[in-house]
Amino acid sequence: MNHLQSWPEPVVRVQALSESGLTKIPDRYIKPTTDRPSPKNLDDTHINIPVIDLQNLLSNNQTLQYDTLSLISSACKEWGFFQVVNHGVSHELMKQARETWREFFDQPLDLKQKYANSPSTYEGYGSRLGVDKGAKLDWSDYFFLHYMPASLRNQSKWPAVPQSCRKLIAAYGEETVKLCEKLMKVLSINLGLGQDHLQNAFGGTKDIGACLRVNFYPRCPQPDLTLGLSPHSDPGGMTLLLPDENVSGLQVRKGNEWVTVKPVPNAFIVNVGDQIQVLSNAIYKSVEHRVIVNAVKDRVSLALFYNPKSDLLIQPIKELVTKDRPALYQPMTYDEYRLYIRTNGPCGKAQVESLKHR
Repeated sequence: MNHLQSWPEPVVRVQALSESGLTKIPDRYIKPTTDRPSPKNLDDTHINIPVIDLQNLLSNNQTLQYDTLSLISSACKEWGFFQVVNHGVSHELMKQARETWREFFDQPLDLKQKYANSPSTYEGYGSRLGVDKGAKLDWSDYFFLHYMPASLRNQSKWPAVPQSCRKLIAAYGEETVKLCEKLMKVLSINLGLGQDHLQNAFGGTKDIGACLRVNFYPRCPQPDLTLGLSPHSDPGGMTLLLPDENVSGLQVRKGNEWVTVKPVPNAFIVNVGDQIQVLSNAIYKSVEHRVIVNAVKDRVSLALFYNPKSDLLIQPIKELVTKDRPALYQPMTYDEYRLYIRTNGPCGKAQVESLKHR
């Protein structure tokens, strides 16, 4: 990945553009007509992704346990997305994490620039995905950091301001990784495997990858012309998203429609990534999603990406390969796989589809 040393052109901070008072967005951010959110997409109030209460997973009542497993299985197959409540992560910690990152993005630009990232690792303060010169850009800034494996955890690259930030990142990372491990057991059982099978296919618990991407979507004077994040499926294993509590923005593809997710208070949004699609031999599928922006409100969200050990070959689990359902995907390490999105930016489902045996 070291050949991706620098961005192809000077990086413009979207928050600075937004705060400059402009009334029209630059051409670089205007999406083709077919990719823009329609008025219906911007105000879709009738449908939501499943909301699942996790407290019954620990119940002594096997019926309640089975019902919860079944709800998660259906959500993975029908949506690729669901929200979870009573998940065991402190609501206060969730609130503090969100507030601390909002405070970071409110800092002066020169302070944030100290953490400016490059495409070699993406770690730090960024404003684009992909290295194509002249590419259409998304209306967002972000901060990306490594939490696991511990060997990649470098607190000096985490924001020192606000003062609470590094301590909160560590606490938040620990709790969200625990929740991902719990959900991995559920997905594994639902696939008809032993509860640790999927985790072991990721390389166990010590060497997995966990990265945090904090998204900042500034106010936009023309939200109908652009997107905060272009359509894509997540390249990793599983994503745990802490959404903004006040502003909706995430949209999930359902057939030919885009459904705006309505966040439930104190919930995480969970979605299946490409690596679980490959390991499950497409029993579970990662689903395209995108982010719309708002004319009057900024938005902050925290995405924890839970990924396989980066140098491990990922391929369909042999117990899920049968004569009637042969292996659909060629083996590839996650290191190789994520290079695609780092080079090309978000590209729908093109990447995972390219792994299919021809």
